[in-house]
Amino acid sequence: MWRKIPIPSSKISPYRIVIVLRLFILAFFLRFRILTPANDAYPLWLISVICETWFAFSWILDQFPKWCPTTRETYLDRLSMRFEREGEPNRLAPVDVYVSTVDPLKEPPIITANTVLSILAVDYPVDKVSCYVSDDGASMLLFDTLSETAEFARVWVPFCKKYSVEPRAPEFYFSQKIDYLKDKVLPTFVKDRRAMKREYEEFKVRINALVAKAQKKPEDGWVMQDGTPWPGNNTRDHPGMIQVYLGSEGALDVEGKELPRLVYVSREKRPGYQHHKKAGAMNAMVRVSAVLTNAPFMLNLDCDHYINNSKAIREAMCFLMDPQFGKKLCYVQFPQRFDGIDRHDRYANRNIVFFDINMKGLDGIQGPVYVGTGCVFNRPALYGYDPPVSEKRPKMTCDCWPSWCCCCCGGSRKSKSKKKGERSLLGRLYPKKKKMMGKSYMKKGSEPMFELEDIEEGLEGYDELEKSSLMSQKNFEKRFGQSPVFIASTLMEDGGLPEGTNQASLIKEAIHVISCGYEEKTEWGKEIGWIYGSVTEDILTGFKMHCRGWKSVYCMPKRAAFKGSAPINLSDRLHQVLRWALGSVEIFLSRHCPLWYAYGGKLKWLERLAYINTIVYPFTSIPLLAYCTIPAVCLLTGKFIIPTVSSTQNLSKATIYNFLINQP
Repeated sequence: MWRKIPIPSSKISPYRIVIVLRLFILAFFLRFRILTPANDAYPLWLISVICETWFAFSWILDQFPKWCPTTRETYLDRLSMRFEREGEPNRLAPVDVYVSTVDPLKEPPIITANTVLSILAVDYPVDKVSCYVSDDGASMLLFDTLSETAEFARVWVPFCKKYSVEPRAPEFYFSQKIDYLKDKVLPTFVKDRRAMKREYEEFKVRINALVAKAQKKPEDGWVMQDGTPWPGNNTRDHPGMIQVYLGSEGALDVEGKELPRLVYVSREKRPGYQHHKKAGAMNAMVRVSAVLTNAPFMLNLDCDHYINNSKAIREAMCFLMDPQFGKKLCYVQFPQRFDGIDRHDRYANRNIVFFDINMKGLDGIQGPVYVGTGCVFNRPALYGYDPPVSEKRPKMTCDCWPSWCCCCCGGSRKSKSKKKGERSLLGRLYPKKKKMMGKSYMKKGSEPMFELEDIEEGLEGYDELEKSSLMSQKNFEKRFGQSPVFIASTLMEDGGLPEGTNQASLIKEAIHVISCGYEEKTEWGKEIGWIYGSVTEDILTGFKMHCRGWKSVYCMPKRAAFKGSAPINLSDRLHQVLRWALGSVEIFLSRHCPLWYAYGGKLKWLERLAYINTIVYPFTSIPLLAYCTIPAVCLLTGKFIIPTVSSTQNLSKATIYNFLINQP
């Protein structure tokens, strides 16, 4: 369903040769600078050498992770042939899509609505897609917006699928300056498009009316249509809220067909509890989705990132549903693309070097870093499990000699393989736990019950090490929290819900798992889910998965999978860059710093260099500022950091060094 496209040696070999050559020249240059101090300006010389050494270190961190760039190609037709055969049930895996929002007054509701509409209209079986929208601001404006969006989706989704339009976010579809009649052959298209555009304009007017109404909050707080007070009037002190729209039990589209499920989620907030911002909201959605749908894969999108390619989920499934390779993948990351960027990209929003070069280099090592949006996750990887270990066939043995003295018996490898098995036992036993414990977590009447006797019954036939590990599942609540229904969902290798559940009991349990005290004395945010400790929780989360031995994949389809809104002014761009830098510093000062965390684990050393680069780059501003100040100080004091050049040979040497070092 996919393949690697090899990069011609005529392209990659010269690059590697230049890198190695520059590395040697860099070493000679630093040697020259250290051995020829400027005695009359020793402090300035010392500062300059320290700065140059740091620049050399930063260059190494940036260059070597790009040593083995990889490009991959997917084949959607092969995916369909394998999992969508005629006359057989569709076997594509279900996907839960997460959209996170905080403040609808800063994140325009019409943009969030377009993101949701693009998800509901995605080219994927409707019964296998669920969209969860996290409202961390408990806003009635967003709640009403989703109600309007669900109603508009009843006409928008069938239109998109009937005429195969792209993109399936109406705001961006109708604003395209292209020939929209190209490749359209149905005679009703023009008439239906005009009618749909009129419907969308009326939808926008209704959303604009909601936004205008939200500008002035009543003294007594907001009131819902049925006259009851809005539970989220106090955004810092409110209960958890869940509302399910559409889906198998909801409204159908205008053609009488089922629509994907849409779920509004606002987690409980109370004074005195740490909520961990976006990371906490994402973990709440992981638990809610596990209780309500429990899809084995999850797509994470920001509220301003819509699906630009309706086949994006299928692109990810080409990797994640691969029988061999997919089991070792923690996520599939797509590049970030943006609308509204000026021709010259004055604020460098495209990040071409990072998304088109660096990420391809990481894909050739252990996988790209997680960048916070446009990423499809493997649910077990977020639960802190190790990747499954492929079982190796035992070597031939003989009966002529004891195993400790016969090389063909593999006796010398026994203890080493046992230790390795202990480290990854949790990953290996995941399917076994599903079979043994996933059968009796629900009783009739859908009352959840955690029957530990079933664990003991399934222990027969396992060695002492495996028994010990499985018996420790009695402490599952200490790891995942006080929800038997959620714990049962973690044991289901292929996702899905236990038999005998009903919607009412699941909603009640979903409210429980988003309570503000649910994560206390558990491993959420430490080993499970999105990791806490930094405003750039995406880097931490991906780093933890790679440390466990998981791999990730970079997928770049010809048509961009997702598109977002880029900062349109200098203030917003600087605020974004500052946030990234602060997040990197927080990771540097935490126990998860790649400089010292998880040595002896499964993180490849080139991948570690890449993570080190992501956390130390903010510190480059200090030597850069100092190095730029030194020339001015030299001119004012009449002292120079380079000794007097006494020969043409030394002048030529210094010129070559500086030319090579200053190349990008």
